[in-house]
Amino acid sequence: MTDEDALDFAIVVYREDDRWEAEMLPVALTSDLHGLIHALRQQPSLSGAIGLVAVGDEFFVALRVFGERAEVFLSDIAASLDFPLAEQVLDYLDVPVPNEDELDAILQDEETALPAGDLSIFADLGLDEMELGILSGDIDLLPEDVLSSIAARLGFSEPFERAIDSMFG
Repeated sequence: MTDEDALDFAIVVYREDDRWEAEMLPVALTSDLHGLIHALRQQPSLSGAIGLVAVGDEFFVALRVFGERAEVFLSDIAASLDFPLAEQVLDYLDVPVPNEDELDAILQDEETALPAGDLSIFADLGLDEMELGILSGDIDLLPEDVLSSIAARLGFSEPFERAIDSMFG
C-alpha cells in the first residue's frame, strides 16, 4: 500500500453472538460498490452487515445490507467528479452525477458537503438523520474521524478501532 492510498479503507461490521465484530475488507473495494455489497452479503449475520468506507480525506460511504436489500449513503456528491466509488453510489441511488457547473450553482461558493442516499440508514441503531447530516456535512472532519464517531455512536467503537489498528498499526 502506498502513502497515497494509506487512508483508503473498507470495514465490515456485523453482530455475532450479540457482540459487534469488525473486519477490514480489501482496499480494492474502496472503488467497487458492487464488490462491497457482495462482500457484505457474505457476512454470517442474521441482522445484516454494515460497511464503512473512507476514501482519503475526500468522502465516505456507509452501507447496510439485509439479504437482497442494500441501503447506501454517500457523504458528498462532489466526490463523484473524481472518484469511481462515489460515481457508482450515485448511479446506484439513481441520482444524476452533476458536472462542475451544476455543483458550483448548487454550492454557490459555500464550503459544504452534499450527501446523497439514506440519511436514516442508522436511525434504528440510534443515529438519526439530523446527526448523520451534521457529521457528514462537517468539512473540517476527515472521513475516518466521521466513521469513528459513527462507530462510537452505534456502539461498535472498540471493534472498529481494532480493525483500523490491524491495518494501519
